[in-house]
Amino acid sequence: QAHFKESGGGLVLPGGTLTLSCTASGLGQYINVVGWYRQPPGKQRELVADVSFGGSPTYADSVKGRFTISRDNAKDTVYLQMNNVEPEDTATYYCNYRLAARAWGQGTQVVVSS
Repeated sequence: QAHFKESGGGLVLPGGTLTLSCTASGLGQYINVVGWYRQPPGKQRELVADVSFGGSPTYADSVKGRFTISRDNAKDTVYLQMNNVEPEDTATYYCNYRLAARAWGQGTQVVVSS
């Protein structure tokens, strides 16, 4: 069972940039797709982006062109670079495997506000 640890969240101004990190033991050694999810206050969790084991990304329409997902398997880490953030990006961000989800981590909170 993977234990995901998300970090990098915080308060950021609209239009700003933030990079989130997701780590889990063994993440870079298993063939899997890792997704970044977010849950805005009072709303359901949604998939933001995912990245294959080989680094091929996909994005939700809401973040396409603004966010970049990547992974460094040597570091067991998946990143989410958030550019041109908007207030609607405010949420708690989580990572997990796409096809066989493990227990959810605590997430990292992102607040986009002026």
